[in-house]
Amino acid sequence: MSAEAVDRVAVSGSRPSTPPQTSWFEFLLDEMLLENHLQKSHPDPVPVQLVIQFLEQAAKPSVNEQNQVQPPADNRRNRTLKLLALKVAAHLKWDLDVLEKGLTIPVLNMLLNELLCVSKVPPGVKHVDLDLSTLPPTTAMAVIIYNRWAIRTIVLSSFPEKQTKPGPHQMNMDYMVLCHCLLLQLKEQAADSIMVLEGSLGLKKDFYIHTLRTLDLLAADPSTANGETESSTAGLRISADELHCQVHYDLGGIFFQQGCSDQLAYEKAREHFQQTRELLLKFDLTLHVHLDEKRLAGYWNACRALTGALDPSDTQLNPYGQINSLIRTHNYQVSQLENITTTKKQQAKKQVSTNVDYAQGLDEVCHKLCVCNAVRDALQGEVLSVRFHQLLHKPRKHVVDFMLEVCTRSLDKDRSSETSKRKMVIFLKTLCESLAEPHLVFVVTAHKLFTELLKEEDRKILVEQMRKRSATVNLCAKPLPSFYDIPAAASVNIGQLEQQLILCLDARRIRQILIELHSMAERPFWRVNNKWEVPPDYINVILNIKDNLTKDLVYILMAKGLHCITVKDFAHTRQLFSACLELVTEFSPKLRQVMLNEMLLLEVRAHETGVAEGSNVRPPPDLVSRVRGYLEMRIHDLPLRQIVGEECVAFMLNWRENEYLTLQVPQQLVMNNPYIKLGQLLASTCKELPGPKESRRTAKELWEVVVQICSVSNQHKRNSDGRVSLIKQRESSMGILQRSRFITFIKKLREPLVLTTLISLFVRFHSIVRDDIVNEVTAEYLAIWPSTLANMQAVDVEAVAVTVKELVTYALTLNPNNQSWLITQADIYFVTNQYSAALHFYLQAGAVCSDFFTKAVAPDVYTDQVLKRMIKCCSMLNCHTQVAVLCQFLREVDYMTAFKALQEQNSHDAMDSFYDYIWDVTILEYLTHIHHKRGESEKRQIAIKAIGQTELNASNPEEVLQLAAQKRKKKFLQAMAKLYF
Repeated sequence: MSAEAVDRVAVSGSRPSTPPQTSWFEFLLDEMLLENHLQKSHPDPVPVQLVIQFLEQAAKPSVNEQNQVQPPADNRRNRTLKLLALKVAAHLKWDLDVLEKGLTIPVLNMLLNELLCVSKVPPGVKHVDLDLSTLPPTTAMAVIIYNRWAIRTIVLSSFPEKQTKPGPHQMNMDYMVLCHCLLLQLKEQAADSIMVLEGSLGLKKDFYIHTLRTLDLLAADPSTANGETESSTAGLRISADELHCQVHYDLGGIFFQQGCSDQLAYEKAREHFQQTRELLLKFDLTLHVHLDEKRLAGYWNACRALTGALDPSDTQLNPYGQINSLIRTHNYQVSQLENITTTKKQQAKKQVSTNVDYAQGLDEVCHKLCVCNAVRDALQGEVLSVRFHQLLHKPRKHVVDFMLEVCTRSLDKDRSSETSKRKMVIFLKTLCESLAEPHLVFVVTAHKLFTELLKEEDRKILVEQMRKRSATVNLCAKPLPSFYDIPAAASVNIGQLEQQLILCLDARRIRQILIELHSMAERPFWRVNNKWEVPPDYINVILNIKDNLTKDLVYILMAKGLHCITVKDFAHTRQLFSACLELVTEFSPKLRQVMLNEMLLLEVRAHETGVAEGSNVRPPPDLVSRVRGYLEMRIHDLPLRQIVGEECVAFMLNWRENEYLTLQVPQQLVMNNPYIKLGQLLASTCKELPGPKESRRTAKELWEVVVQICSVSNQHKRNSDGRVSLIKQRESSMGILQRSRFITFIKKLREPLVLTTLISLFVRFHSIVRDDIVNEVTAEYLAIWPSTLANMQAVDVEAVAVTVKELVTYALTLNPNNQSWLITQADIYFVTNQYSAALHFYLQAGAVCSDFFTKAVAPDVYTDQVLKRMIKCCSMLNCHTQVAVLCQFLREVDYMTAFKALQEQNSHDAMDSFYDYIWDVTILEYLTHIHHKRGESEKRQIAIKAIGQTELNASNPEEVLQLAAQKRKKKFLQAMAKLYF
């Protein structure tokens, strides 16, 4: 080895070697490695990079023996990787600022969804339906963190992005589509997220969030760890004030973002930011509050400016805030403007001037502010601005007068300074030399300030120079344009055109604007408005259009049309879609079919909207034919939105096209489209109702499909001691639809028989999973459904209960007078121990079938079972006199229950005022006896008076006694309705 080589080895050996980066799989092999790694001052890889690595590995799809790609396996390795990612986030104390900077939207969404799973957030239940006060602290905190991230992501996505050189991830179209879809989903749930966070502000207790320790406990024994967190003995403690401060800040951000379309949102934003500022003052050290105080101050000033809450006398206002306040109060006093322009921060002064220049209809203020700035610049020895020189090209006399007034005021403040006087003299000379009009020069030279500051010799020399200059002025020369006459820059024109593009609904004008925009700048104008949203199914097809102008036009026409559908402006939607169809027909058969499908969906929704508003007109045969054509369409590499098939099937069911759905739909479509499959089963079942046992065959098929939809798959883990413990439940993938999509589909139906069939099915399903024979819910056609379930453990009981409630509630919004649905709703409340609500619906069912109890209630409505349940409701509400009256309604009077109720002294009803509704003499005699025994003479006299009525005499004919009973029944039920409606 040469001497040089030896020296190189020695030098390299003397350098400290860089330790190799720790690989992700090493953390799987050593349980303590992660915690030790995170404790380092400069860990490599950094925490957020670890989260990405862990979740990327856990989400990798697998390949089976047939070389087919499978979803990620739910095995010990992947579960451990997800747990490690959660531990890293726990080490960062769930700081969303850090996580949002280091993680992409899809990765952070996956991380927070795992947090919801381990925190035992009930699956299949919307967060807005959860009562945070009843949840364990760690569970409630997980829900709050997720919804905070949701609204923060919406706000961040609305900020303009800096154009960067496209990287590999930006070029990946699938990644862009995934982010777009997630943002769409978050925006759809934004209202729910806001309600969840507003609800959390009402909680005054402290919260706890998962730490590395609690996550280790969850991995070791889920039941013990959850119990520990429920008792608030584990996790990182977050005070209520700290949480509220952070939530107020995040809510302020989302309301501020919504303010561009809703002025009232700025008021809400201001209130939340005010609460944030007040809570921040409480903290000496904010350990768990992570917010940008500079941005908070900006938000606060912006909200006050936008809501008119600025006070010009506020000493804490920045110059822009003061100017904004003065403009709002129309206060353009010289002293006010001059005070603001004396700010020492020159950058702030320029910013104020610029902002005021852009204000519309405030030319006078702009001129005055420009003059004040010029005088201040002159006194500080700075170069006069270009704006001031341009203003002097065509000044008016009042502007010159204002200049002299400002000069006088400014010099008064610094009278003893000779330097200031010399600078003012230079400014006045510059002013005279810049003025082209002799009479304006005379105004300056004749002013008191001019004569005081300039010596007589200097004045004579300056005046003589002005005379010579005016004599040599070329009057034919074209004057320079005024600053305010200079045409707007291209960027201003682009901004104005983009604003017109956002507001315009005329297809021809939209095309014209886009042509003008593309002639000025070459960029994707379909991104101008983040509220323009196209279904993810179509994004790839549209973005693959090569011509940028055509791409923008197709995207914007479709987005605007879809928005018009949501606001039920169907006329504009037809115009926009027709123009889009005409455009794409020229170059893309695929997009042509897409537009035909969307136009079909438009007509279906337009007709269904008319029906919802009271129209009973059947759809035209052409529309029915087009719907059939869509359902029979052969699919050849065509992007389809499932909602189109969903609405078409619902349309056919609503218009009783059961024969077509049952017999004429191609079997291949039934197998490929879950909505068509569901529609066929519903149509077949309804077609055979009410029918013999043959109807049970199709009913059984529908039953099995619904059971699969409401099933869950249990995931287990074997502990070190060999015991198998349940980790979590996920919605089963065996169903033809997700439960949420199934509920959405149901809420598009309005045909009474279809809804009755579904209600009947879910009532039977609910009764089986509850396994409570005594307290069963009733409905029509229960006999056609199976009476047992093969695998009870696989059913999500809570999902079934929620679905039956949603279904019946929705049905009653369509027809609140359907007595069968009312009885079912009452039974649901009864079996869940909500007795007042149950009684309300039992009475409503009787009222709708008897013209508010002016006629007798049919015995098939008020059966003995219904009456007994009404009796129990009254009993549980401690309305014992009502119990006694209702006991008479039974086919055989229940004297034992009535007597027992009348013995109760703690009754919450009107007691003796109900005696007039009792027609059974035996009960009245017992009442007389009870009151006599208790020494209640007044009540005894009321009971005796009731017995003494001639129409209750036992010697009367049966018809008279029946009329007396019916009369009292009607009056009693009417009195009850007034109490419970």
